Amino acid sequence: MTTTQMQLIPTKSSLQYEREQFRNESNVPHLWALLDEVTDPEIPVLSLWDIGILKDISQQDQSVTVVITPTYSGCPAMDVIREDITAALTKYGIAQVNVELELTPAWTTDWMTNKGREQLRGYGIAPPVDTVDRVLTQDTQVQCPHCGSHATRLVSEFASTACKALFQCNDCSEPFDLFKHI
Repeated sequence: MTTTQMQLIPTKSSLQYEREQFRNESNVPHLWALLDEVTDPEIPVLSLWDIGILKDISQQDQSVTVVITPTYSGCPAMDVIREDITAALTKYGIAQVNVELELTPAWTTDWMTNKGREQLRGYGIAPPVDTVDRVLTQDTQVQCPHCGSHATRLVSEFASTACKALFQCNDCSEPFDLFKHI
């Protein structure tokens, strides 16, 4: 079998595994499923779960508490996310919705699901690349989400949002964002 014929077996980090186990053991699976429909306002192909900011859901009678962690402490999308969560649960018939922001532990791209990483790629954003020191350089290898080439270059450490960097593909010439590894 040649290198090009080999298929990689997807793996998940221990953090992803722990998050999935926590969710699977929840006593409110219907609420997790309901909130799977709530997406990140900046990247609408990603659910709050797939991007990794949805941490916990609990219910007591007609009151639901949802715990989220922002990708960045100053993320401007958090207010919209809070409103979207409240709207989804209220529409479902929940009388009281509390959305709590948890800053520690800080969000990490390791919480992003494999499905979320593939959704990013399909949307034209390169998923996080695990660099040794998490510093982007001209030598950072990033696969172009458009053509699959690794012949890419860093244009700017900052792109459309603080959590992304701007790259350009040398083969197809398309610019694209890289979701930074945090």
